[in-house]
Amino acid sequence: MAKIVQVSARAVVAYGVNPTARFLLRIGVTPNAVTIAGTVGVLIGSYFGAMGHLIWGTFIVTACALTDVLDGTMARMRGSSGKYGALLDSSMDRIADAAVFGAVVYYMHTEGNPYGGMIAALISLAMGQVVSYVKARAQSLGLNADVGIAERLERLLIVGVGGLLGGFGLDWGLPAALWVLAALATVTVFQRLIHAARTEPRPADVREAEAEARALPDESKGTPA
Repeated sequence: MAKIVQVSARAVVAYGVNPTARFLLRIGVTPNAVTIAGTVGVLIGSYFGAMGHLIWGTFIVTACALTDVLDGTMARMRGSSGKYGALLDSSMDRIADAAVFGAVVYYMHTEGNPYGGMIAALISLAMGQVVSYVKARAQSLGLNADVGIAERLERLLIVGVGGLLGGFGLDWGLPAALWVLAALATVTVFQRLIHAARTEPRPADVREAEAEARALPDESKGTPA
């Protein structure tokens, strides 16, 4: 699934996001402003969803979630993809995810929690946060956990499909999507943990690297005259 989504994302960037990013930069809009605006839009869409307007909520959330691609493209074009921008983007993503799944939990509660959808939404929210945490923590430790069948974009797409199914009168659609998402997010957590474990340097490799590092200064001195 991830590879299919990545191919589609590249097509969107090539034909839609790049011209929009150039236009916004020309009129003075910053990538950080787009990040914040996208999060506000997701909050609004989440409210619509919580109130039972699933189709409108899904449409607004999906449209605003695309800013996650747009702000990164703008930063690269401007050549200023700094650390604060990355921090802001990650923080806004967590707020947006909490809003989306919080809205789903509220909606499921008002509908009497059909098919255990509220429980599935809570599991999806919790595991989605863990998915992001494992990747960030692994990177801070020098490991690699950039894998997984259900990354953030896939998770939002699954919820979106469920929201549309529910909006068109299929009561089982949203709970079914949430249970699928709960399972995939849990699998993704373990995928990342296992992959990170495989990228940890073995003790022998560490010793060899240290020996090579110690040898470098001596080699740089050259042969005495």
